Amino acid sequence: MLGLAQASSGVLKHISAYHTELTRVRRDLHANPELGFEEVRTAGVVAGELQAYKVDHIERHIGKTGLVAVIKGRSNESGRTIGLRADMDALPMIEENSFEHASTTKGLMHGCGHDGHTTMLLGAARYLAATRNFDGTVHCIFQPGEEGYAGARAMIQDGLFERYRCDTVFAMHNWPNMPPGKIGVTPGPAMAAADRICITINGKGGHGAHAYQAVDPVVIAAQVITALQTVVSRNVSPIENAVISICAVQAGDLGAMSVIPRQVKMVGTVRTFSTAVQDLVERRINETAKGIATAMGASADVDYQRIYPATINTLNEAVFAADTAEELIGAENVIRNMPPSMGAEDFSFMLQVRPGAYLRIGQGGTDGCFLHSTQYDFNDQIIPLGSALFARLAERALSMG
Repeated sequence: MLGLAQASSGVLKHISAYHTELTRVRRDLHANPELGFEEVRTAGVVAGELQAYKVDHIERHIGKTGLVAVIKGRSNESGRTIGLRADMDALPMIEENSFEHASTTKGLMHGCGHDGHTTMLLGAARYLAATRNFDGTVHCIFQPGEEGYAGARAMIQDGLFERYRCDTVFAMHNWPNMPPGKIGVTPGPAMAAADRICITINGKGGHGAHAYQAVDPVVIAAQVITALQTVVSRNVSPIENAVISICAVQAGDLGAMSVIPRQVKMVGTVRTFSTAVQDLVERRINETAKGIATAMGASADVDYQRIYPATINTLNEAVFAADTAEELIGAENVIRNMPPSMGAEDFSFMLQVRPGAYLRIGQGGTDGCFLHSTQYDFNDQIIPLGSALFARLAERALSMG
């Protein structure tokens, strides 16, 4: 029987043989980006590739535009299953790259590497369907709408795990701040919860020359923004993590220099890891905004929406994923306790109902490579490693004998 390290190197070598073909697929996806729940062409390309690989079953339209591919092992004595998930959607961004595979759809761009994630899972599916060196069933989950649409939740609500049981589930994201050839795993909280806040200050409009006759919502909004910066520093324990950012303010008309508007709207985000801190921050934002507005003769409406929960890796699966990565690239290239990120990820919904882990794979951070940059592009050199990692997670979780 092959040793684990030898088996891992064999997987990487096997997948590397069709690296060029996978790169072609990845660049085709990059050139034809689609937003969440609009990934019709993308899902069609994925389904076409999976059919060519001769997987056992493909079901489309789970969670609107999502799909699942089923790959059965040489045996199924154990009845074990595993889910491998990749996101497919792009972002509403204008791409500023000039290479041949740049976006052909104005205003849309794969600025986060989901084209690469999809391709890495396709590479794993091709290998697993060809070799089937496992006992059980692999479910390859191609998910729509990660970028703010909660596509993972939509697939779950559509019966994903009832129709395709997964004992465990794994996903990964490219990470520009980590060099290629490195893999990071975070036991426990890995990505923050993402909440949306919208604060509306209702004052009384008037003439800028007679401000005493108005209730200026612009001044009140400025005070609210400043005060919100103390919610974390003076309410949240320093050993906890939280971020409050007001990212957009809309008030008045830039062409009306002497008109005090009646209303100001502010939009921002809150990031936390624990529900207790999340509850505290939500309460204090409401109290702060409404209290300041009332004290200054205005009113404030706060709309606090909990968008994505925190992404929390289960301990056993995080250790298992790190062990698998270590077989592929050596212990020196695996970060087993990678610091959590305040970014958010809707794979969190899957981890709320199934044990699993979310990994980060080094992408490299040269100019233009940072996530959500208008000059971002996925690093095609890491495709074989990502595919091999997905494949070995399945082979080890469903090991024969």
